[in-house]
Amino acid sequence: MTSFNPRIWNRKLHRWGSIAVALPFFVVICTGLLLQLKKQLAWVQPPEQKTAVHVPTVTMEQILATAQSVPEAKVSSWADIDRLDVRPGKGIVKVATVTHWELQMELATGALLQSAYRRSDLIESLHDGSFFHPLVKLGVFFPAAVIVFGLWITGMYLFLLPFRARANKRRVAPSPAE
Repeated sequence: MTSFNPRIWNRKLHRWGSIAVALPFFVVICTGLLLQLKKQLAWVQPPEQKTAVHVPTVTMEQILATAQSVPEAKVSSWADIDRLDVRPGKGIVKVATVTHWELQMELATGALLQSAYRRSDLIESLHDGSFFHPLVKLGVFFPAAVIVFGLWITGMYLFLLPFRARANKRRVAPSPAE
């Protein structure tokens, strides 16, 4: 029977953990890279417009009417709107629809400044696994994150191991004066 060797087990855990998380971690890395660049890539998230108006005077009815005037957004009622993002410093209100369209409107009149498809919410749901199913998020992506954390710990151990071995050799080796 072989004895327990922590270095060998550490390497085995590191190797098999890498295989276990390969696919979910690949998804997390790819989507994370896109999300890091979402302000720079209009394909991921439309660039924010700016106006000179910094005080909102637009009414909710005007926002809904403008949203309904954009056929691609498919807004017929408030149920089709996911959220409103008011940016007074930029003079806009962003309307995010359930169909992933983003409509940017001026804060004073509700005039449409930009209409574009917004992929960042979809990419975020892929990133955290909720796109697939809530159970996949908690049953696959969360354990993968825990394993990746373990890989980081075992990887740091493997990285530091040679330094520790060299230090031990220097400590044990007799000095030249002896």
